[in-house]
Amino acid sequence: DKTVSLRKDLSEMHEWITQAEEEYLERDFEYKTPDELQKAVEELKRAKEEALQKEVKVKLITDSVNNFIAKAPPAAHDALKKELNVLITSYQQLCSRLNGKWKTLEEVWACWRELLSYLDAENKWLNEIELKLKATENVQGGAEEISESLDSLERLMRHPEDNRNQIRELAQTLTDGGILDELINEKLEKFNTRWEELQQEAVRRQKSLEQSIQSAQETDKTLRLIQESLAAIDKQLTAYTADRVDAAQVPQEAQ
Repeated sequence: DKTVSLRKDLSEMHEWITQAEEEYLERDFEYKTPDELQKAVEELKRAKEEALQKEVKVKLITDSVNNFIAKAPPAAHDALKKELNVLITSYQQLCSRLNGKWKTLEEVWACWRELLSYLDAENKWLNEIELKLKATENVQGGAEEISESLDSLERLMRHPEDNRNQIRELAQTLTDGGILDELINEKLEKFNTRWEELQQEAVRRQKSLEQSIQSAQETDKTLRLIQESLAAIDKQLTAYTADRVDAAQVPQEAQ
């Protein structure tokens, strides 16, 4: 009987739709690791593609029902037509929901990758600060050399806050959705602790370098005064020597 065969096809398709809804739309997903999140994205993509492939089956069922209705007595029309409309509506809703959930997870995955890229960029900058702090730990030379070290450290510290703000916002977006929250909180705590420690150390180093510059300038000034004094004495002694003046005949400091 054609009606039985059509109803069997309709029923099988309904069962597949229900199973897909339970498997991909009604099941609670937990994303505690990046692997789980990536796996979910791939699963939803396959489910979406599988659903789209079922469009051919739905079209065949639709054509079969319509062809049957065109030839069958009116009494058989309404029930089959209603079942077909329910099937088409359910199928379209399934495709729409699968596609929507897949896009959402794709955006979540992209958000996670973006967070990692910002963290990587900021950690590279913190590495540079660490190296600079080591390089300025025992700066040798006078005021000019120390001043150059201070300038290079201050230039490095003039780092925009944009990346850190992005990290904060991306992390908030993900953790608000309960996605990778433990991992993200752990990464952020580690990053923020390191950021604060290096910032504080950099401020201390800047103050230390400023004090070293001041000390070096005072030393340079003292040395200059001594050199000027020695030059004056040397000139005076040279004059005494030229005039063959005896040491006992000159002032005490010249002696």
